[in-house]
Order: sequence, then structure tokens, then C-alpha cells
Amino acid sequence: MKTLGHWLASPWRRSTAAVLAGALPVLAFPGPALWWWAWVALVPWLLLSRTAPSGGRAAYDGWCGGFGFMLAMHHWLLPNLHVFTFVIAALLGALWAPWGWLVRRLLGGAPPAGRVAAALVVLPSGWLAVELVRSWQGLGGPWGMIGASQWQVAPALRLASVGGVWLLSFLVVAVNVAVAVLVAVRRARVPAVAGLVATAAATSAAWVWSPRPDADERVAIAVVQPGVVAGRDSADRRFDREEELTRRLADRNPDLVVWGESSVGFDLDDRPDLARRLAALSRETGANILVNVDARRSDKPGIYKSSVLVGPEGPTGARYDKMRLVPFGEYIPARSLLGWATSVGEAAGEDRRRGTRQVVMDVGDGLRIGPMVCFESAFPDMSRRLAADGADVLLAQSSTSTFQHSWAPEQHASLAALRAAETGRPMVHATLTGVSAVYDANGARIGSWLGTGASTSRVYDVPLTHGGTPYVRYGDWTVLAALLVLAAWAGTESVRAVRIRRGAPPPHVPPARTAHGSPTRPGH
Repeated sequence: MKTLGHWLASPWRRSTAAVLAGALPVLAFPGPALWWWAWVALVPWLLLSRTAPSGGRAAYDGWCGGFGFMLAMHHWLLPNLHVFTFVIAALLGALWAPWGWLVRRLLGGAPPAGRVAAALVVLPSGWLAVELVRSWQGLGGPWGMIGASQWQVAPALRLASVGGVWLLSFLVVAVNVAVAVLVAVRRARVPAVAGLVATAAATSAAWVWSPRPDADERVAIAVVQPGVVAGRDSADRRFDREEELTRRLADRNPDLVVWGESSVGFDLDDRPDLARRLAALSRETGANILVNVDARRSDKPGIYKSSVLVGPEGPTGARYDKMRLVPFGEYIPARSLLGWATSVGEAAGEDRRRGTRQVVMDVGDGLRIGPMVCFESAFPDMSRRLAADGADVLLAQSSTSTFQHSWAPEQHASLAALRAAETGRPMVHATLTGVSAVYDANGARIGSWLGTGASTSRVYDVPLTHGGTPYVRYGDWTVLAALLVLAAWAGTESVRAVRIRRGAPPPHVPPARTAHGSPTRPGH
């Protein structure tokens, strides 16, 4: 330990260690998908921050760790945003600076059992505060929330139905804090073990008592994934391929056919020939078709990404315009200041326009769907709103073709499992180039994924459910509780500081000396 401490005495070495420690949790997400790793992945970062020589250094360790986490989580952006990826990671990483300071404040030195017990609640609350801030769409959204690493763990998905992904994040961080205490603070092992037991008890209680969605009927939903279509006239050739794959569904009797994001590259009012072809496909398959139009609209200025429902007679009028756009990919925040990003990467040359409200579409035969576009599936509040508004099935139309050979497509597909479990509604994640996936109302996978190498159409038998989950009913109560914990802790610390100042003896001030040298009697 002394050798390690000596090695970390170098600021550069310590900063490098913090960056590497912050990057470790990414292994819990797809592609590696080592979900169990998330429960200990923060321990090195915690141990490093608690041993910082000062509060300022601990905050810097938090910043470096946050930079490592953000860079590792979004490393697949490097080929497109280049150096700007590091700028984004550094800016977002700064959100963890207060968390690093908080780790040292609560776990530094030889903390008593009471302070360790507080750390088991305050540190996860601080982490949730960071995730809350960075979940703002303008900062990139909630991609890579630590709780999202548990998307394939049935007990964790049951917890998500109670408190959303926020509750999972809280518990994952709490367990990491408990493990760090067990490793480094022997005298406080009792509260650490109590924290682990409490986590196990909460998981067990959620498994037993949280309501399970009741499935009473099924619908057949088809996903059309054309695969990579690039080069000249790609929009027309992609449409041709999607048309061909959809026609293969004619004898499968689907209730709904879903195409991916940007599946139609022309406004249907400007291209009535495409609208007629879609209507013919609807008549041939006997199902409405949900397409996604990425084009300049003829009825209003600007480019929109819109989910459009097409029936046997053509567009039905049901339309959803994407509300939350991808920073730099679909618009540039503060373009007057950051417009230079277009010169160093593949940032948006023109800002897309935003929709103003979410839409629940009536497909017919009592089936109601709630569409989202692309990374909107990362926002738990959007799927929760659609479920509360009566959607029977959640849908996300996506395209990650730009990041085809990275971890991004699998990471994106995994988010639908969480949204399904949170809302108690099945969810379909339909993409242009993979990974497409379908999940039931418990977040369990239906059928197999359509990988990035697939160009096909597939019908999924999706069970419909009724009733609501505690998360849909009560919302982000975990976040509110975390903020109250932080406020209570800050208030307690302020009161303690005031009491210490009032009860401390007055500081010793040496007597003043005069020109004649007498310390107590000037002039004598």
C-alpha cells in the first residue's frame, strides 16, 4: 500500500489512474455485457477518491473518473466527432467533481460507523444527482446510466417497474460503496454488511410484491430491417428493399408493420408515388405500416424526423415529430459558438426541427401504439408518458448505421428492455441496420435479435398487457428521495459546522508589540 501511495503521489499518475478507474464500468454494458461487473466496477474509483490528499484533489479525481467514464461509454463517437469527443467527455466528466469530493468527505481517513452509514445513502444519491443533470437532452441524454447495465437481469427489471432505472442506479452505487468499505475500512464493516443485506431485501421484496402485468391477448408485429444501403440514390434503393421485405409478410397476417428510423427519405406529400406504394403494401399485408420520414416538410419549413402511420388508403394522418434531438448528430447546441464542430467531425450541417408533443396512435382493432424515435428510447419519462396516455405497445424507430461496427447498436437495443419493464408494456425496437429487438412487458426478450448483418423482415408474437406499474403511477420518486437525502445531509453538515464554530475556543492571538517593545503596555 505504501508503494502504491508513493506511485499515486504523482499528480499525472493519479489522474491517469482516475481516468482508467472511471472507464471500468463500461464493461458492464453491451457489447461485453458483463452485468455483474457493475456491482463492483466503481470500487477502484471510490478507493482512489477517498485517499485523495485534499478535497480539491478528490474533486479532480471525480472529474478525471467522469471523463474516463464518458469517453469509454461514448468511444464509438470518435470516428465521427474526432477530437470533439474528448471535449464532450471532459465537459460532462466535470459533473462528477462534486461526487469525488463527497466520497472523500464521507469515507476519507478512518470514518466512524455513523459516517459510513450515511455514505451508503448519500453517495448513491449524489450519483443520481449527476445522472439527473446529464439526462438533460441538451447534454446528450441519459445514455449509459449505471442502472441500465442490468437490462437482462430479471430481479433488476422487477425493481425497474417500481422505481425505474433510477432505483437500479441507486442500488448499484450503494453496493459499490459497501464493497469499498469492506475492502478499506475494517472498523466499519457492520454498516457495510447491513447495506448489502438491505439491498438484497429490497430486491426480494420487489420480486414478491410488485405487480406483474397480466397478458390477455396477443398481436403480431412485423419488423422490417433492410440492412446497410449506401451510395448514390440510397434513399430510393432503401425504399425498394423495404418494399420487397414487406411484401414477404403478405401471408403472415401481421397486425402492424414497423420500419426503422429514416426509412423514407422523402416527404410523402412531395412523393405521392411512394405514398401509393405504401398504401398498396398495407392492402397486400392487411396491416398498417409505421414508417419514419426524414425529410424537409412541404407544409412547414425545416427538416423533421417523423413517425407516419400509413393504411390501405394512404397516410392516416397519425404523425409524431421527434421531440428530443441528438446533440451534434441532429443539431448543434449554441451553433454560433460550437459550429466549428462541423469542421472536425460529421456534425449536423443543418439543425433538425423539433416536435411539440408525444402522440399515441390508434392502429385499429383496439391496438394503440406509442412511437419514439432513435435515442428517445433512452429517456424513461417519454415511455412512461406514453404508457400513462394509454399506449398498448411502445415503439422505437432507430438507425445506428453510422456506428454499425461498434457497441452502440447493442447498447441502444438493450434500452428497450428497461423501458418495457418500467412501464409494464411490451416494446419494439425497429432499426434500419440492426440491432432490432422486441421485449415483453417484463423486459424479457421475445425471439432473437436482428443483428447488424441481417437484411430481413420478421414477425413477433407480442403479448399485450393491462394495468400499470408503480413507476408509471408514481414516477421518478427515487430521484426526489435522493435530492431530499442530499438536502438533509447538507443541512446537517451546515448545522454541525455552525456548532463547531460557536463552541470552539477563540483563536490565540499573540500580543501586539509597540515601537518600544512592550507586548502588553504600549509606551512602557
